[in-house]
Amino acid sequence: MASIIEKRVCAEIEGPFVLFLIGIRINRPWKVSSWLPTFMAMGPMIAELSRRPELGLLHNRTHFGFPATMLVQYWRSVDHLQAYATARDELHLPAWQRFNKAVGSNGDVGIWHETYEIAPGQYENVYNNMPAFGLGRAGTIMDATGPRARADGRRAAQISGG
Repeated sequence: MASIIEKRVCAEIEGPFVLFLIGIRINRPWKVSSWLPTFMAMGPMIAELSRRPELGLLHNRTHFGFPATMLVQYWRSVDHLQAYATARDELHLPAWQRFNKAVGSNGDVGIWHETYEIAPGQYENVYNNMPAFGLGRAGTIMDATGPRARADGRRAAQISGG
């Protein structure tokens, strides 16, 4: 279990970054042959990205649910994300092609994603009595004291570098 940080902290990341949300929704649970391969494809991709930090994934967390599951991912840049998504020698593109061939738009399983480019000063966060979590796993943990004690100060500190 991750170690609890027993104080109020915040997280920062150097420069801009990307928040990428991606998910699957099982629309027809009895159509296991449609959704199981789609669901199972993500684990190997995350393993590949974890082994190769140069591909740009900074951190990810899966939120399991039914009928939908979502992954929250932090990426270094949109360029990194797009390069991985379209690389013929990585796992994503062949999985995407298999999905389109096997499922396409037949309604059995839904997939979605949202991409957000985030610049310094355009986000803020705070954690209290939590292990490193979310952006705190992708970036750097800082004490949420002094100028970082309030949301506006946390945003300003990102811009000033202080």
